[in-house]
Amino acid sequence: MLSYILRRLAATVPVLFTVAVMVFLMLRLTPGDPAAIIAGDNATTQQILDIRTKLGLEQPILQQFFIWLGGLLRGELGESFFFRKTVFELISERIEPTLSLAFLTIVLAVLIAIPLGVLAAYKQGTWIDRIVMGFSVIGFSVPVFVIGYLLIYVFAIKLGWFPVQGYQRIGNGVWPWFRSLVLPAFTLSVIYVALIARMTRTSVLEVLSEDYIRTARAKGQTEVKVLFQHALKNAAVPIVTVVGIGVALLIGGVVVTESVYSIPGLGRLTVDAVLARDFPVIQAIILAFSFVYVLINLLVDLSYTIFDPRIRY
Repeated sequence: MLSYILRRLAATVPVLFTVAVMVFLMLRLTPGDPAAIIAGDNATTQQILDIRTKLGLEQPILQQFFIWLGGLLRGELGESFFFRKTVFELISERIEPTLSLAFLTIVLAVLIAIPLGVLAAYKQGTWIDRIVMGFSVIGFSVPVFVIGYLLIYVFAIKLGWFPVQGYQRIGNGVWPWFRSLVLPAFTLSVIYVALIARMTRTSVLEVLSEDYIRTARAKGQTEVKVLFQHALKNAAVPIVTVVGIGVALLIGGVVVTESVYSIPGLGRLTVDAVLARDFPVIQAIILAFSFVYVLINLLVDLSYTIFDPRIRY
């Protein structure tokens, strides 16, 4: 097991290096000049050139890359062009809202989707099954920002139950923190509820036709125990895979959700950095997201040994 983990971690190095090269080249070769954005509309050509020289953008691309890579190997992510802070400070300030939103979203999605999927499989062909599958289609079809604005209109503006926008840090109290994240978490969880419920239904349906399920029922065990202890446990591997994919996909989902709800997280920081052509910030965030994605895939693979003892690494 340890050797497998070490091999997987070692394999992340070329992956992250490839991501670093591609992101660096794409940012440098696409149109747009950070110096022109910083200087403003009324800046002269000489002023823009001076800013480019100060930022090191006048150096050859290869030299810029190795300077940035050397700093990265020393644990230095660079300094933001636009925010005038180190990238590490920016990420440290913004990581709490994103982690909080991602945590609540995945907890909500799992708590809602898995029981719905099991129920839909148990009631296959009935109106309950059709409602759950209909919700799955709607969850996949409706954009996140549309769901967000609908929830804001109903629960924040009309009913006044939750704040319209903004974020309260957990240090200000658990209830204000939770209240500020309820609508964003529900908004972001809709698509993951649809995805996980659909996969849970499919996996449990396959298991319900197995001999050991009939044996469990013949022994007089309750349907709840049959469904959740026998069927769900043996259908867990594909469900865990989808949950892991969902956690990784949250990386993209938080960008839209944080923009809709004005949450000062990494997603909002990414949007601001892209608009400002803030190369160091964009590069660091994409690398961090790539590492998280690889790490989640590793954890999902390792979890297979818990749900299926036949799997060994």
